[in-house]
Amino acid sequence: MSRFVIKVGTATLYQDEKLSHRIDKLVEFLVELNAKHQVILVSSGAVGAGYTKLKLDKNIISNKQALASIGQPLLMREYKMRFEKYNQIVSQVLLTAADFDSRKRTQNAKNMIEVLLSNNVIPIINENDAVSIKELVFGDNDQLSAYVAYYFDADMLVILSDIDGLYDKNPKEHDDAVLLKEVKEIDDTMLQMPHNPNDNFATGGIVTKLKSAQFLMQRGISMFLASGFDLDDVKSFLFDNKHKKGTLFKGD
Repeated sequence: MSRFVIKVGTATLYQDEKLSHRIDKLVEFLVELNAKHQVILVSSGAVGAGYTKLKLDKNIISNKQALASIGQPLLMREYKMRFEKYNQIVSQVLLTAADFDSRKRTQNAKNMIEVLLSNNVIPIINENDAVSIKELVFGDNDQLSAYVAYYFDADMLVILSDIDGLYDKNPKEHDDAVLLKEVKEIDDTMLQMPHNPNDNFATGGIVTKLKSAQFLMQRGISMFLASGFDLDDVKSFLFDNKHKKGTLFKGD
């Protein structure tokens, strides 16, 4: 039995400042995957969920923290309702960077995750945005998901995004852009690409995903980047071992 960390971004979950129907497809996929493997979900979207109830200027840190505190229980309620249709138990886990700075705190978190997974519970992890100022200014859940994959002994990180893989150039600007299906090394020039998160509430971009991939590849763990809008590619890759689209960042 393999252990997968699945990370889903805000742009996948929300559309036009409303929760997208894509969350239903995501939950269905996660339940199917969990039937044969262990699954940890790292989910963005708390700030976006909060904004659906209170229109605060998210550029002000205290406002963004407030939106996260409003949105986190709303997001969990949406997940819980959908997973209950499949009789699947889920749990909420809020982490900060400090939880990975301390060996004792990391071990305590890992012990808790092991208990959940051994009892067929899907942990839903998010950064504790309401108190984690650094994350709100500079960070993202791409990096968090990489840490979760490494410290919680995952076999692979799967990032589902509004982009369907890594291209040799920006596909939105160049019609001749070519999808890179497998990447074995990430150089510094790739890490200097434009950040460009596409959603108003997203903090990530292709560079944050590359940094996450590099972190894992250096530690022998692979990462797969695929579309969260159309799950056919990730399903083919994980269920049928067929690599149609998406990019595999291959760990040593």
